[in-house]
Amino acid sequence: MKESCGSCNETLADFRDGVCIHTDQVYDSCRERDCLEDLQVILTRCGQELVDRAINVKVKSAEVIWVFIDLDPVPFNKGFFTVDIKYFFKVTLDVFCGIGRPTEVEGLATFDKRVILFGSEGNSKIFTSKHDPGAQLPSMWTKNNLPKAVVEVVDPIALNAKLVDAKDCHCCCNNVAGIPDNICRCFGDDLVLGDADKAVFVTLGLFTIIKIERNVQLRIPAIDFCVPTRECLAATGALLLTQIFIIKKST
Repeated sequence: MKESCGSCNETLADFRDGVCIHTDQVYDSCRERDCLEDLQVILTRCGQELVDRAINVKVKSAEVIWVFIDLDPVPFNKGFFTVDIKYFFKVTLDVFCGIGRPTEVEGLATFDKRVILFGSEGNSKIFTSKHDPGAQLPSMWTKNNLPKAVVEVVDPIALNAKLVDAKDCHCCCNNVAGIPDNICRCFGDDLVLGDADKAVFVTLGLFTIIKIERNVQLRIPAIDFCVPTRECLAATGALLLTQIFIIKKST
């Protein structure tokens, strides 16, 4: 431990004058563990035909396709913002239509969430030479000084799935027409909803970290520019194993 502290002090002595950097500062954050019960799965056309003849279903896995985030100021409470989040999950199911091996089908499940976080007040607007809003300018210029919401999420844990009669589920709130085209293209077939005999509901476990950030300028101590000292090695055959051994030894 003494040697480590000594080397640390030597490193601190090498600091040059502070440098100014432009980075994102986290103003507020929260974490959430949700148990998402009874999410309806919007199946592909082929998958729905199989489910209509199924006697049982099991959820195999679930992946996060994308998360859409919207940010708005809280009225009469300056500095606070509502973060509206919509998750899109790709759910893989095992469908049992009788005796024999199950058939794997895919579908889409969604979940909406809203939180309130502090994001400070921004009085200045930021423009960069790399960004041209184009046709989005009319909807973007009024939100130029808003903070940035960041959502960190891991793929959910697939907990349960159940098969119910469509006439008993009373869940016609989902609308395929309202799903973005880029989400629909993540599936090999068209998504369908309605005119089905059976529906599938899944339960997922989700862990999320939500943050609000703003661009800030900070002055920090610095030693020097970071330049790699290790040479690149070709990743072929036994040489790849040698490279991995060297990297592990140096870390």
